[in-house]
Amino acid sequence: MWRYTLKRLLSLIISLAVASLVIFAVIEVAPGDPASFMLGISAQPETLAALRTELGLDVPKVQRYLTWVTGMLTGDFGTSYTYRIPVADMVAQRLWVSLPLALYALTLSTLIAFPAGIYAAARRGRPGDMGVMGATQLGVAIPNFWFAMMLVLLFAIKLRWFSAGGFAGWDEGPFAAMRSLTLPAIALALPQAAILARVMRSALLDVLGEDFMRTARAKGLTARQALWRHGLRNAMIPVLTIIGLQFSFLLAGGIIIEQVFYLPGLGRLIFQSISARDLIVVESVTMLLVFAVIFVNFCVDLAYAAVDPRLRART
Repeated sequence: MWRYTLKRLLSLIISLAVASLVIFAVIEVAPGDPASFMLGISAQPETLAALRTELGLDVPKVQRYLTWVTGMLTGDFGTSYTYRIPVADMVAQRLWVSLPLALYALTLSTLIAFPAGIYAAARRGRPGDMGVMGATQLGVAIPNFWFAMMLVLLFAIKLRWFSAGGFAGWDEGPFAAMRSLTLPAIALALPQAAILARVMRSALLDVLGEDFMRTARAKGLTARQALWRHGLRNAMIPVLTIIGLQFSFLLAGGIIIEQVFYLPGLGRLIFQSISARDLIVVESVTMLLVFAVIFVNFCVDLAYAAVDPRLRART
């Protein structure tokens, strides 16, 4: 198990190093100068040069990359060009919106998808199975931003059960804060639940045809008992993959949803920073989200080994 973990950890470090190079290179070659954007086209060359020096834009790119990476390793993400405050403080404030939203949406997605996928697999070819698969097909096809707007029209404007946007803040209490995140979480969760339910059904159907399942039935277990005692655990490997990828998507891919609901999260921060040419914020937040994706995949790999001992035996 230790060798397996060390190999995955080495892969994580290499992936992060490559990702940092790609992110820095892509953002740095993007057209536009942050100093020129901040001062406007009528800025004097001396003023422009002084601002570039203040922002650290006049040093070689290799030195800027090394300074950026070294700072991130120590928790220093730099200082925002626009707001002149540490990027780490901005991320910490926005993370308390994006992280609970991602966890909320993932919880809803899992609670919906697991029963739906198990129900469909247990009734393969019957009306219940076809109904669940039809609903999941619809969930996959509907764009989440369109679904978000429909939720606003129904539950915020017509029924007035929720606010149309904004975040109440944790100072108002957990209930008020989670209430603000409910519609965005549903908008993110249902399309992901549709995907997860289909994967769960497919994985269970593959497992139900295995010899050990027939042996379990021959020993006297009912179909339901064999499904819950033996089938579900062996079907979890592809499901864990999707759950890990979904959490990464929900954390990093909620930019549009945060825009629809005016949530002050990481996605909205990236959008605002791109518009303001605040490159250090874009680089640091993007790297943080990439780290979240890679780290979640690392945890999924470890979960594989816990679920399937054959993976540990191969190392």
